[in-house]
Amino acid sequence: MAPSTSPDNSRNAQLFERARALIPGGVNSPVRAFKAVGGTPRFVQRAQGAWFWDADGKRYIDYIGSWGPMILGHGHPAVVEAVQKAVLDGFSYGAPTEREVELAEEIVKLVPSIEMLRLVSSGTEATMSVIRLARGATGRSKIIKFEGCYHGHSDALLVKAGSGLATFGSPTSAGVPPEVVQHTLVLEYNHLAQLEEAFSVHGKDIACLMIEPIAGNMNFVRASVPFMKRCRELCTQYGALLVFDEVMTGFRVALGGAQSLYARSIPGFKPDMTALGKVIGGGMPMAAFGGTRAVMEQLAPLGPVYQAGTLSGNPVATACGLATLRELQKPGFYEALAKRTRSLTSGLTQAAAQAGVSFCADSEGGMFGFFLLDKLPQNYATVMTTDSPAFNRFFHAMLDKGVYYAPALYEAGFVSAAHTAEDIAATVEAAAQFFAGR
Repeated sequence: MAPSTSPDNSRNAQLFERARALIPGGVNSPVRAFKAVGGTPRFVQRAQGAWFWDADGKRYIDYIGSWGPMILGHGHPAVVEAVQKAVLDGFSYGAPTEREVELAEEIVKLVPSIEMLRLVSSGTEATMSVIRLARGATGRSKIIKFEGCYHGHSDALLVKAGSGLATFGSPTSAGVPPEVVQHTLVLEYNHLAQLEEAFSVHGKDIACLMIEPIAGNMNFVRASVPFMKRCRELCTQYGALLVFDEVMTGFRVALGGAQSLYARSIPGFKPDMTALGKVIGGGMPMAAFGGTRAVMEQLAPLGPVYQAGTLSGNPVATACGLATLRELQKPGFYEALAKRTRSLTSGLTQAAAQAGVSFCADSEGGMFGFFLLDKLPQNYATVMTTDSPAFNRFFHAMLDKGVYYAPALYEAGFVSAAHTAEDIAATVEAAAQFFAGR
């Protein structure tokens, strides 16, 4: 491993300077810029297994995994082989392929709530299309989302909470006119009273309720079972569609997604529609949305709701996704992954406790989150009380020791099948040193 140079003269800093002259903020997705934590972003040169190397040759244990899709680790042999074979046949056709059908069959087999689906190229495209389809299928305009849940950057979903119970939200981004989000209600996550009031006041006009069952953009916050049960009941009662955004959790927390976890506690539980992404593409641009046959047949060319995409179902991306999903179905995969992830969160928790540091953590499958708080938060407002400067110090201390967490307080982390006991132990030891020296 090549020695790291000082930040001012590093290859990372040089690349960031070049990038800022050409790309807004120097990055093609905002959180990569390190703006929340300060410092210079690491420009990745290559990755393998549970690690990546930056432009200065320094190796890091990777806990973002391309923000979730690299559940097998980087460069898994079966996935690489599938992609190499697909590339030889062509990059894109703009016409149907057999692998699109195979991937759809695989997803439908593994996620019982999905009877039909359509492939797209990004999570944002999937959730945007779900909203349009829900409105078209129900003939209604209003939608419900929850503060702290991120559903991509489409206009109707870039909304912050209103000023009172069951009020409409206001845009969180310039360029989104207020009238575009006038039909979006923003409620507090896990708040039953607000949920009840929203349906009482607006129920007959609500097309869908969209929720991340485990929110990954306020770090890692679960929807409680009673809350999710009531979401299902109210949607059924008022004729609204229950939409699960499983772009992050799909095939990441369990083979059947987060919805399969709720089905264990709520008899017969199913969402009406689901958005998927990340893992189903194995690291390539790939997403999907699906649901009941009756709803999905409202899409063109069968129905009046239009949606299209030139690169949807890309033959290389479908090869990557199919190979990934087939590896996930091997016996014991998720049990081993969950055990490995719990060893990380329990190790970090114990290290913090020994140093008298407020800390809590949670995980499911290969997804985890931690907070510098005494107990796990249930909503975005509580997450916001976390000591941000302390997290920034922790982030940079870990980065210096070759451990790469998400460069933002509000992002979940990811463990892959490639992470070893040694990787986990090294991570916990680095954290213990930080906690002891605070």
